[in-house]
Amino acid sequence: MARSRDLANLAVLGGGSALVMAFWSLAVGTLRDGMRNQLRFDHESLLRDDIMSMQLVSSVASYLWLYLPFGLAVITTALLANVAVGGWVISFKPITPDLAKLSPLAGFGRIFSRQQFFEVLKLVALTSVVGTIAWLFLASHLVEFSTLLLRPLDSALAQLGHWLTSGVGFLLTVVLVVAGIDVPLSKMLHKHRLRMSHQEVKQEHKETDGNPQLKGRMRALQREAANRSSISAVPKADLVVMNPTHYAVAIRYDETTMAAPRVIAKGADLLAMKIREVAKGCDVPVLQSPMLARALYAHAEIDSEIPPGLYSAVAQVLAYVYQLKAALRGKGPMPTTQPVPHVPPELDPHYVREQQKTAQEKRP
Repeated sequence: MARSRDLANLAVLGGGSALVMAFWSLAVGTLRDGMRNQLRFDHESLLRDDIMSMQLVSSVASYLWLYLPFGLAVITTALLANVAVGGWVISFKPITPDLAKLSPLAGFGRIFSRQQFFEVLKLVALTSVVGTIAWLFLASHLVEFSTLLLRPLDSALAQLGHWLTSGVGFLLTVVLVVAGIDVPLSKMLHKHRLRMSHQEVKQEHKETDGNPQLKGRMRALQREAANRSSISAVPKADLVVMNPTHYAVAIRYDETTMAAPRVIAKGADLLAMKIREVAKGCDVPVLQSPMLARALYAHAEIDSEIPPGLYSAVAQVLAYVYQLKAALRGKGPMPTTQPVPHVPPELDPHYVREQQKTAQEKRP
């Protein structure tokens, strides 16, 4: 929390001075009565051995009733001043034992910190200003000081009280000016201490949103698990579109229940070979179409519809498969050639990578 020592000093000095002035008559009367009671000596004092201790207890009790409220009021004023600057928080950290505070290196770090630098500059400036005001005040009242002992007691005490009031007034004025500078300066330094480094910001982002590398690895494992479990759906497919060695995508379409063909299984490398083996074992047609296989693998998820940009290409291969199945059942002519479906270049990952590579090579 941000704290201003000079504001606390102003609260203690100003609040204490205001309380002294407000209750001056009561305080003087209490002190006078207590002293009079202590200095009283009569015949009863000779007859009782405990009279001195009783008088002492009575005087101390009366003094406590005067001092305790005054002290509590000053403490409350100081606490309110600190809370006004930076708020309040309940914490046992300041009184918790910390061996790091015993380290000489850590101590030197605190001594030569930016906070301590401003504290030293502030104390030097405050000492210089207070010393200058004190010297000017003493120099202008030097003659009055030398004649103070020649005056009557009441007049001397009144003059001394006037000088004390003036001196405290000057002191409070200086502390007020310094506190007006120290409060915004303390808040600025506190905000500077709370600033996070670039590494701390990155670490907090990782802790808040999760480690990107870990999240990417988890998503990859989840996709791999989903792809492996989707192999069981390959026998239900209408066809499997393959890149010869890298990708395999199983497609199913039911015009009564589906608005568009859906991908029910897909995989790469060894998983692609497994999909092809299962498809051949279940008499599911396997069609070699590298561009379409790459586009479907990159842009379609399992149990989701194919992208609209691939409707035409998938329709061509489905029509070929349906004609092939009809011919095998003896209900139509055998297709003469395998279709070459048209895949938009921007949906082919291989084409996109080649374009990016070419663009990078052309850059100066």
